[in-house]
Amino acid sequence: MTLKEHSYAALEDRLGHTFADRSLCEAALTHKSWLNEAPGGGRTDNERLEFLGDAVLALVVSDLLMKRFPDRSEGELSKARAVVVSEAGLARTAQGIELGQWIFLGRGEDQAGGRGKASILSDALEALMGAVYLDGGLEAARRVAAQLFASAIEDVETHTRHDYKSRLQERSQALLQATPQYRVVGQEGPDHDKRFAVTISLGGREYGRAVGRSKKEAEQSAAAQALAILEGDGEAAK
Repeated sequence: MTLKEHSYAALEDRLGHTFADRSLCEAALTHKSWLNEAPGGGRTDNERLEFLGDAVLALVVSDLLMKRFPDRSEGELSKARAVVVSEAGLARTAQGIELGQWIFLGRGEDQAGGRGKASILSDALEALMGAVYLDGGLEAARRVAAQLFASAIEDVETHTRHDYKSRLQERSQALLQATPQYRVVGQEGPDHDKRFAVTISLGGREYGRAVGRSKKEAEQSAAAQALAILEGDGEAAK
């Protein structure tokens, strides 16, 4: 099995990169199960390129995140990167370009649904990033990552922006060496429409009080209040 020229072109269009050496692309898409059934021929599987692509992704995604979120802390950026380049995150991105159809798989792996497996998809995408780097250099890898991971980075922004509890945990430890304490101080309403009142304290001082349809919602709202106060106090102390 070999990829036809138009197949390469279609994948390259989705990547935003035209390979000068298409054997790199072919190697990146070759799963070890395919070689087990068709050994020889000078082909290699994608594991070495996957190793390289993992490092390339860590660098280029870090760069993209730092440019997109110039005010985020190192901890927040690390969490965001972990989400984007996790197996699940890479698999979602791979599914977005329908990468599975181009992967060389052994018959048994193919029949077992390998083209949809998160592990195979994520490994192939990492290998492709390694191949792009070898073919076009770091700038080519950055351009491909910017195209492929644009929506994933925006999704992470939405998630981390609203995860006030995690952000408060980091900031309160850094500024006060204190851990946020949440307490449910009241609830009202019928079972199908309850409201929960929650307070949040840091070092014995109340920093926020909020009401929500669930304890989690109320805690997030209270954490947002506390974060605003805490960061305001930090600025005033400078």
